[in-house]
Amino acid sequence: MQYSTPLIPARLVRRYKRFLADMVLEDGTEITAHCANPGAMLALAEPGRRCWLSHDPNPKRKLSHSWELEDTPSGCVGINTARANAVVAEALARGAIPELARWPQIRREAADGAGSRLDFHLTAPDGSRCWLEVKSVTLSRSPGLAEWPDARSARGLRHLESLSALAGAGAGAALLFLVQRPDCTTFQVAADIDPAYARALAAIRTQPEGAKPLILVYDCNVSPAGIEFRRSLAIIP
Repeated sequence: MQYSTPLIPARLVRRYKRFLADMVLEDGTEITAHCANPGAMLALAEPGRRCWLSHDPNPKRKLSHSWELEDTPSGCVGINTARANAVVAEALARGAIPELARWPQIRREAADGAGSRLDFHLTAPDGSRCWLEVKSVTLSRSPGLAEWPDARSARGLRHLESLSALAGAGAGAALLFLVQRPDCTTFQVAADIDPAYARALAAIRTQPEGAKPLILVYDCNVSPAGIEFRRSLAIIP
């Protein structure tokens, strides 16, 4: 995924009210940018960090700038959780996710038939189908280890339950954690942050093959030019 226009460098002053961040541009101009990340952004929202913003001059927008990336000592991190689906959609279209390649037809934002909306509904020429939910991962508290979530996620638990029910009924179901940073080699659920989610995922992983969702983790190369879907990461139970 390439950015449509060049990103703008800035320095973070503060992040507040979850979706707002005060920034200082290189020429000294102070602005407020939209922060498209509902999580706690642990170890990321530190004042003074170099950030990268997109700009949209559409007069209908309340804020013309959006916080896209942050530079950290170990690499660039994708802040905007909305970008995760675009990255995964491109990867699906070019068959870059082997575990899902059998379902080449892609539809975004699909209802599962039980009241939940999931990120993707994939189908195959033989009529088989698979529902896919994507979670954007930015948290890393230990070198090389990516973690999710960075705050308790009731919505994430509902999605997990929906995927489990779909798989139990014989449909394809998959959960993909997209690590929007290049400095990790393993992934683990942050059980100390969301113990209920950790228990639910651990229970699913003990279910028989064919009756549980696929659990996938992939990372990205992240830079101001764009976000590139990269490699599969090992999951630590």
